[in-house]
Amino acid sequence: MQHADWDDLKLFFHVASAGGLSGAAEATGLSAPTIGRRMLALERRMGRALFIRSQQGYRLAPDGEALLNRVRAMHDAAEGISLWHQQAFATPLVSIGSDAWLSGFIADHAAEIRKPGDGFRLCCKTVHDSETFTFRATDVGIVSNRPSSGNLAVRASVEVRYAAYHALTDADPDNLPWTSIGTESAATAADGWTFENHEADITTWTNAPALLLRLLLSGNGRGVLPCFVGDALPDLRRTGPVIDALSHPLFIVANDDDRHRPEMRLVLDRLAAFLKQQERRFKG
Repeated sequence: MQHADWDDLKLFFHVASAGGLSGAAEATGLSAPTIGRRMLALERRMGRALFIRSQQGYRLAPDGEALLNRVRAMHDAAEGISLWHQQAFATPLVSIGSDAWLSGFIADHAAEIRKPGDGFRLCCKTVHDSETFTFRATDVGIVSNRPSSGNLAVRASVEVRYAAYHALTDADPDNLPWTSIGTESAATAADGWTFENHEADITTWTNAPALLLRLLLSGNGRGVLPCFVGDALPDLRRTGPVIDALSHPLFIVANDDDRHRPEMRLVLDRLAAFLKQQERRFKG
């Protein structure tokens, strides 16, 4: 037996629902003779009598009733997929990806990027510079290294600075041990700076920036943070000056093919304006 074609099954659904060829012809725009020939071919392919034909129209045979139940389920599933597809396009998604510190900062201020009534959804993601656009990991990337290749639109943004911080309750901050991101998890120069410069004095380390912050707040020595993170916490103090070697610019990057979408233009413009407003915090 040959497999039934979905187009023929949809046509069968119209014939069964309308009770004959004329109603199906009106619903589909096909001629009644064409529909009649295709229904006969469908019966032959399936090896089953689907209709009882008479002058009053096409009445479903028992096998036709069984097929209609199955086709109706397929039709409902197809309608559900179509509605799901339409809803996705009615509300487009824009993702913003950046490193762990900056993605948290963007999440804290997401209301500056997506406002009530905007016709798009927003996704905040943590991604590394190296994977941001290689694997289309995000729509908009905030990166520390200007991309040198690819079909990308790049906009220069603010400079980020770093310093060492310790808990306000720590005594004698100049003699505190160090806490660091582990070398196996270091994704940026700032993550690896403590191991490179103070390895012998490290007593605690972690594989996650969020845990580094918690360790510092709970009094486990000093560690390196972006100034926009450390300066915002009243329970932390700088241990020393800005570490100039770690300062770097930020770049807002998007695929050139995507940046003209209305929701992308809106996100890019709002993101650039927001980062500019926060420039003093980033510079420490």
